[in-house]
Amino acid sequence: MPFSADALRLSHRFRGFLPVVVDVETGGFDCDRHALLEIAAVTVRMDAEGFLHPDPPVSTHVEAFPGSELDPRSLEITGIDPGHPLRGALPEKDALEVIFKPVRAAMRANDCTRAILVGHNASFDLGFLNAAIRRTGHKRSPFHPFSSFDTVTLAGLAYGQTVLSRAVEASGHAWDAREAHSAVYDAERTAELFCTIVNRWREMDLRSRVI
Repeated sequence: MPFSADALRLSHRFRGFLPVVVDVETGGFDCDRHALLEIAAVTVRMDAEGFLHPDPPVSTHVEAFPGSELDPRSLEITGIDPGHPLRGALPEKDALEVIFKPVRAAMRANDCTRAILVGHNASFDLGFLNAAIRRTGHKRSPFHPFSSFDTVTLAGLAYGQTVLSRAVEASGHAWDAREAHSAVYDAERTAELFCTIVNRWREMDLRSRVI
């Protein structure tokens, strides 16, 4: 059965939402106390057959907001040195705009009304994103403030795996532990995982229509 052009539009696939994979690296687990230190985002695009593909990532280092706390255990895991002179970190509001600008452009290109955050343990990333938005008084966030897609749940359903590294490998992609806990690397792998799961569903849908 042939598919109409509308059926293959990204805006129709997720009820007007544009999925945007986001990963943050932080100075701890409390979004109101601990600093946001890195953020990366990966938009997705849909091809003519309805399959999703990740776009190149956009990312930035972020300056710790005034009065924020940095847990040494978190910094040990991420390997981030917040005071390194070559980090090139931006204040939170500027960092948010680095992320939001290409997201808005992708929304316009795909006729989407809102971005929806995709994350591995999405509530963590969305919590830090929303906290930064509140602190900076940013008025033009493209992201839905509370809805998200969580690849922990999706990978648990698709592969029986919830740890990101294991889920990525179960989906057929490579995982390099040496690169992990970088916002860019984790966002790219999460985007591959998300697209693979959604595309798997698409493949099953196509097979059922042929049968």
